[in-house]
Amino acid sequence: MKKKLVSALMCAAMVSTMFMGGCGSGTNGGAKGTETAADDVEQVDDTETAESEVVTNTYGDASGTHLEMWTFVELHGQHYGTMVEQWNKDHPDQTIEITCTTYPYSDMHTKLLTSLEAGTGAPDICDVEVGQFPNVVAGQDKWLVPLDDYASEYMDTMVPARMQTYQGADGHYYGAPYHVGATVMYYNVAAMAEAMGISNDDVITKIDSVVTWEDYESLGNEYITALGEDGKYWTSVDTGGTDWLWLAMAEYGDDWTGGFDNPANVQLESVSKMLTMQQSWLKDGIAEVSPDGHVDLEAGFQNIMDHNIVSFPKAMWYMSRFTNYMPDEAGNWYIAKCPVFEAGQVCSVGIGGTGTVVTQQSAAQELAAEFLCWAKMSEVGEQNIWDTLGFDVCNTACWTQDSFAHDDNNQYNKFFINYPYDVLNDIGLDNIGKISVVAISPTINEYVCNTTLNEVLEDPDYSVEDALQELQDAVDMEQ
Repeated sequence: MKKKLVSALMCAAMVSTMFMGGCGSGTNGGAKGTETAADDVEQVDDTETAESEVVTNTYGDASGTHLEMWTFVELHGQHYGTMVEQWNKDHPDQTIEITCTTYPYSDMHTKLLTSLEAGTGAPDICDVEVGQFPNVVAGQDKWLVPLDDYASEYMDTMVPARMQTYQGADGHYYGAPYHVGATVMYYNVAAMAEAMGISNDDVITKIDSVVTWEDYESLGNEYITALGEDGKYWTSVDTGGTDWLWLAMAEYGDDWTGGFDNPANVQLESVSKMLTMQQSWLKDGIAEVSPDGHVDLEAGFQNIMDHNIVSFPKAMWYMSRFTNYMPDEAGNWYIAKCPVFEAGQVCSVGIGGTGTVVTQQSAAQELAAEFLCWAKMSEVGEQNIWDTLGFDVCNTACWTQDSFAHDDNNQYNKFFINYPYDVLNDIGLDNIGKISVVAISPTINEYVCNTTLNEVLEDPDYSVEDALQELQDAVDMEQ
């Protein structure tokens, strides 16, 4: 059992980045009149494996209940440091001291799984990246504390799809999320306006009129024709990430994993339609293959800054990539709903993420679970997540608060033409889909990113049907 699970964890670690790797209104979507450069603040989203050394920080009341917390992103630990100080002010009779240890990504997940299997050595609280979650939740009956009771007071306003991502097969919630990871479309309005010879407002009107992928393609052709420049494209398609495919599945209500109860089926119309459409874009010259496989790498950032592409879909946590790596793009970019194949379909999907768990080895399970859910689901906790981590928070009560969603001191509100939370409100809870992350997920994602996407996108004449049959055969061998 232990060997099998550790092996599965290491396999998932190799493809974890593949999980990070998906209508417009009649208005400007809350467009603002003035833009300023974003503050130069380091932001890290929870899909990164940024830390390469062990870092330990202790926060709170030394005389309070001590909790150990593990993470793989130091800023996550700092979030709990901030939150424990506020908790102690609000709960003087129930104070906490928390030691947050940041390990390298693979080291932390292997260490956690080993300690859970051994029944000793696990922390009270631990981050678990979404691609690793199936391995940890496999021991739900003896390893993890169900969070249902502690999350209950927030559930009415939490995004259901994101909470469901961290459910076990028994239906209980075992992880508290950092963000929705809602997929949106990013558009470079300034570059489009210059090429098309129209105003920014006119470009935004065109973007807001995009409902379907057919509309999106039509606008892309209009842009490419007006630009008339070789080496410039409307968008890029990924050979190293599954975001586009997840978005397509969400639009049709599909899930290639089969969830907990059904066998995986990757031969879906939604996936086939997306790949076929992308092949046609490549042939028509409105799309290119993303440099280095996807937009979330240095070559991708440079491609965006060079205005080689002017639109692409990505989760809202990608906002921090702009402020960190492309600060000169401030004021150029607009966020909008993703197009759909058929009007009325779901237009977004939650991508990436980290669910934080409480282990049954904790000597203070109730306090740890209560603190965790408060720190990640309460409005005060969500405010800190938005301000310091830049994530689209899961508590929708915050989305409509003007002081939260329209705070012009927030670096993301400063950076983009419109307010990100106006887009989230426009999307709405019912339009954010979910693709399950279960035991077969690493196998699917590894094959898709190593083989399938390269077959059909590097060679746009390759049969999509054949590629998906090969993928299904590979998946069936593991089921």
